Amino acid sequence: MTHLLNSLPPIASFPTLAVPANTSGAGGRTQTTSLQIASASRRSQDDDYHATLKALNSKGRFPRKSLGQHYMLNSEINKQLARAANVEEDDVVLEIGSGTGSLTNVLINCGATVLAIEKDPHMVALVRERFESSDRFKVLQEDIVKCHIRSHIFPMLESRNALNASSIRAKVVSNLPFNISTDVVKLLLPMGDIFSEVVLLLQEETAVRFVESSLRTSEYRPINIFVNFYSEPEYKFSVPRTNFFPQPNVDAAVVTFKLKQASDYPSVVSTKSFFSMVNSAFSGKRKMLRRSLQHICPSNEIERALEGAGIPTTSRPEELALDDFVKLHNIIARA
Repeated sequence: MTHLLNSLPPIASFPTLAVPANTSGAGGRTQTTSLQIASASRRSQDDDYHATLKALNSKGRFPRKSLGQHYMLNSEINKQLARAANVEEDDVVLEIGSGTGSLTNVLINCGATVLAIEKDPHMVALVRERFESSDRFKVLQEDIVKCHIRSHIFPMLESRNALNASSIRAKVVSNLPFNISTDVVKLLLPMGDIFSEVVLLLQEETAVRFVESSLRTSEYRPINIFVNFYSEPEYKFSVPRTNFFPQPNVDAAVVTFKLKQASDYPSVVSTKSFFSMVNSAFSGKRKMLRRSLQHICPSNEIERALEGAGIPTTSRPEELALDDFVKLHNIIARA
């Protein structure tokens, strides 16, 4: 384990963690205050720095760059993730990338039943061995992007719902590999029928883009339309890069996505054709919509649809909010 320890900062050098206060700023980003990380004596009782290294060393493993593996060394952040999702007794939680099980342990201690999806077979063996005595844990060796999540989550929810008067939905809490964040968001957000909220630790830049990207900026993209169509996103707190091993080149941040159910989605003629239109609009980002959408229908019809939606005929995609795209799509689809 010596070579791993030599790669890390001293245990007392963890920075202050920014956590949410009770007020929110513009764009859904929560104003933050500072929470001093617990003392070294408190941390020694937690599943963090040395526990992570011992777990990796026990399997002779070193984090794999190809899998985007950056292990959390600060247990307080894992606890903040669980709090952000309001994880409670008898919750069903999906965790993507369980790693050494440090976040898993926090979730189980909150009383949740955890389904972990882990791609690395060595980490699967590690957490399976670690939690073998727990009846609140199950791990699957699968690629989350290819996993049939519903077939695994539905049976767990059915057993809970049989004991409750009201239907409950699962939650997602994950320290996500940065390189699959957009794919995972696209996969999970339309699942409001089985998940109530998704809490992800993401690359800081990605987190800000999902929540705060504004009209008429280069960061405004189809993913912003997608995120707001299916959820209510909120930036919770930032996580400095020094809390990970190996240390990434960027900081991270936690975002919560409160998922909408189908009845709360914007009313569109066809979800598939709606997002096809949005993607087409942004494929020629600096082009006016009457040009970038002309493969759908003639330019003069696009102009009439824009006028009918109350949108200037010279508009470009980065100038339209979600509601504008919904109005435009419905007029074109019903023409």
